[in-house]
Amino acid sequence: MLDTVIYQSSGENELFIQKTREELPPQASGEQSHTVVVDEAQTYQEMDGFGASFTDSAAYLIHQVLDSKQRAELMIKLFDAKQGIGLSVLRNPMGASDYARDFYSYNDLPAGETDLELKQFSIEHDEADIIPLLQEAMKLNPDLKLMASPWSPPGWMKTSGSMIGGELKQEYYSVYADYFVRYIQGYAEHGLSIYAITPQNEALYSPGHYPGMIMLPAAQADFIKHHLKPRFRAHGIHTKILCYDHNWDKPEYPLEVLEQAGEEVDGVAWHWYGGKPSAQTQVYEAFPDKEVHFTEGSGGEWIPPFEQAFSNVMRTGIEILRNYSKSLVLWNMALDEQNGPTVPGFGTSTCRGIVTVNQQTKDLTYTLDYYALAHFSKCIRPKAVRVASTSGELVRSVAFKNTDGSVAVVLFNDSDKAENVTLQVRGEECLRFSMEAKSALTFCTA
Repeated sequence: MLDTVIYQSSGENELFIQKTREELPPQASGEQSHTVVVDEAQTYQEMDGFGASFTDSAAYLIHQVLDSKQRAELMIKLFDAKQGIGLSVLRNPMGASDYARDFYSYNDLPAGETDLELKQFSIEHDEADIIPLLQEAMKLNPDLKLMASPWSPPGWMKTSGSMIGGELKQEYYSVYADYFVRYIQGYAEHGLSIYAITPQNEALYSPGHYPGMIMLPAAQADFIKHHLKPRFRAHGIHTKILCYDHNWDKPEYPLEVLEQAGEEVDGVAWHWYGGKPSAQTQVYEAFPDKEVHFTEGSGGEWIPPFEQAFSNVMRTGIEILRNYSKSLVLWNMALDEQNGPTVPGFGTSTCRGIVTVNQQTKDLTYTLDYYALAHFSKCIRPKAVRVASTSGELVRSVAFKNTDGSVAVVLFNDSDKAENVTLQVRGEECLRFSMEAKSALTFCTA
């Protein structure tokens, strides 16, 4: 029988616990078993990995509020593949998002001024907390990939004159393309390579109280094709360009961008706040040479913890991966006891971080999102290739083959009752057990 490692979560008090085969409950007699068969002959996408975001808020909490011992422990548990869960993708805002302590871009100017040559461009803000954490994460996990997305250009480039609302003025398309170049170059000076960018976070949503901007598909295609990609080529930049970066409910947006600027676009980025993950496959089948990435999904108080919230990450995570995504990235790496800090005027935040850093007590708490991510990231390593596995609406599964030949399978019982499960890998019956309702199990051949 194959040597294996097993991790199980079966409730709020038993999260990502290593188990042996013998510790799993036996199948209930007289009931049907759901057989999950892994077929390594059928292969799909290669994984980049799993992660979250060092927003300004998250980076501040981890870098300044935690003491050095707490911070070191957290970074190891986040990024070390052996002692932690080996997160390997970070998608950070370029400038302020809703989760920042103030509004800022990398080229803020007084009202009425412009800076067409970006002489005042600076990433100094990120040098305080964000860049040091990225450098530490990179040391812990050299496979780490960095993505970046702006919530807004500098206000002077926009029709609103502010980081809130408006659209990018067409006369500043080339300047804004240079803004991306300067950002990538600035990070490179700190030893940080930007793997991929998107031109705009949630381009169909213009919030009234935090940075954002409408960028319609024709405008995004024009910006990428005639400005951004040419500037990347001119500077020898190989950072990938992912379009869209918004919800599953508008697949017509990335389809239009790919139709108009497909040669200059490397893939599509998706969020989970609307629609279904099958949209990823719809666009992938239309453009099978383009990558699929999932770049943001936040947990929050709109889904009651524990069971419903944990189930949402597990269920949706499996479906994201089964619909060709090379990445699974949640939102804030850390938030405080008030689900902040947020930009001034934001109001009440309901999002949840991967960890909670209490600003009053300095306590560090790992949330359900950390353990849900662990079920994927611990055993599905960078460059793993998805392989076929039996999956249904009750017992869901996704399987990968790692570069070392090991096979990782993530199972989730989406039923309201315990289900008998039989797992077959490489022609062997590896597991035969009873899986509790709404529980998760990760199986990996050693």
